[in-house]
Amino acid sequence: MRAVGYRTPGTIDREDSLVDIELETPRASGRDLLVAVKAVSVNPVDTKVRTGAVPAEGQWKVLGWDAAGVVTAVGDAAQGFAPGDEVYYAGALGRPGTNAEYHLVDERIVARKPASLGFADAAALPLTAITAWEALFDRLDVKTPVPGAAPALLIVGGAGGVGSAAIQIARAVTDLTIIATASRPETAEWCRSLGAHFVVDHTRPLAAEIAALPLKAAPAFVFSTTNTDAHLAEIVDLIAPQGRFALIDDPKALDINPLKRKSVSTHWEFMFTRSMFETADIDAQGKLLAEVARLVDSGAIRTTRTETFGAINAANLKRAHALLESGRARGKIVLEGFGA
Repeated sequence: MRAVGYRTPGTIDREDSLVDIELETPRASGRDLLVAVKAVSVNPVDTKVRTGAVPAEGQWKVLGWDAAGVVTAVGDAAQGFAPGDEVYYAGALGRPGTNAEYHLVDERIVARKPASLGFADAAALPLTAITAWEALFDRLDVKTPVPGAAPALLIVGGAGGVGSAAIQIARAVTDLTIIATASRPETAEWCRSLGAHFVVDHTRPLAAEIAALPLKAAPAFVFSTTNTDAHLAEIVDLIAPQGRFALIDDPKALDINPLKRKSVSTHWEFMFTRSMFETADIDAQGKLLAEVARLVDSGAIRTTRTETFGAINAANLKRAHALLESGRARGKIVLEGFGA
């Protein structure tokens, strides 16, 4: 089968940073599904792994987690799926990735793709939707009010993939006032189009930006998707006492001691935790993706695909990685099919 991989981690401008390769087609066993991959999208985790993870001697590292495709075979312990089912999912960090014609995935983290979307639009959603959903409901518990706080959610980095999903999910499933940050006119408009009630500029002091909004109190919830270390002092200032704060990025250091005075709880969200440790509730990801599909098909949520870079090959994936690393991506970059 065709795939894209690398043997030496490094920068995307290297000739061998990503390479078109041929691999043996895997076989489904146990709880796995074998999926014929029709479309993938690219996430920051792809670029992080590419620069640091060293494959085993003589092996290829295949990246990619988001995928939409068709089940072609099921393992002997797999349940709920059959060959021919159209599915979408975000894979597992410790297994070979989706940048391949065929991919094995645990059926518990898979759902049928939204019927109203094609493969490309569906592939844009899984990883970011899971991350946003878990952050909002499993970590921040946004459906439980914070006494005295404004029922408001600040999403730092609203135009990115996770921010784009979080705005829509929060707008569709909660009654919160949603505040997104964006620094360019086109990204601010993108956030508004997804359902943000207010958009503030994260290049300016965020506490003052929030104070200028017509809220009756400080926001109860803050979800930071990027540059948390640069914004933390402002978050400490603007969040309500007893508020809840979640983040997903990887600051080199993060001093959360200043949050103690307000008794602010701090939560990390890492969507691969359930699959990595095969937690007792691993099937929660399949279930939430099924709910996201229902919301999409009802018109409450739309795809966050903003660019399609053509077929799934090394050249196009290199372009996608470079755009992500530039920090100027909006929504999700998708690749579809493997060409002739």
